[in-house]
Amino acid sequence: MSARTEILDRIHGALSDRPEVPTVPRGYRAESELDEAELIRLLIDRLVDYKAQVSVADHQDVSTRINELLAGTSSYVVPSGLDPDWLTTAEGDDRRRRMDSIDAPLGISELDDIDTVITGSAVSVAETGTIILDGSPNQGRRVISLVPDHHICVVRAGDIVGILPEALRRLDGTRPITMISGPSATSDIELERVEGVHGPRRLDVIIAR
Repeated sequence: MSARTEILDRIHGALSDRPEVPTVPRGYRAESELDEAELIRLLIDRLVDYKAQVSVADHQDVSTRINELLAGTSSYVVPSGLDPDWLTTAEGDDRRRRMDSIDAPLGISELDDIDTVITGSAVSVAETGTIILDGSPNQGRRVISLVPDHHICVVRAGDIVGILPEALRRLDGTRPITMISGPSATSDIELERVEGVHGPRRLDVIIAR
């Protein structure tokens, strides 16, 4: 008997003697009972606690708010699927705006020279203050939301849920998931907070009603 055959026989024997898998209790909350206004209020509270800047705007005013946040920005990148209505009133786009897509991706060195990224979002969890990106066309490749120092993220009010189980039901687990809870930050053994280590140092969230 070869060593390979012996090893496979042992594995087969171990697998054939597996105990019955117990039923996993799932008594946790599956959904919240908050209405849209309460979800927005709770999400704002959590995001502000995480040191994010948050504003609420009607859909037709999102582009105006984005322009305000882009003041002083020398360049910014957007995914190819971003809602064009969010950028219609931006000035100087030909000079400042860079487009990123799967077919025409920007390199890391190019992204490193860009100040700001603007993305949409997939779903947000009010209770934890977490914004989730899943790489959809309006959010783009994960790297564009991690390299620039400033992230402007638009969250549609209808995409806010109360708790994580609700959010997970809306997501495709095979897509690249990025969970954002405030600006990137970490702390050392002295508990000193350092921002911008693993992603953007600044996070501006626009909740579009």
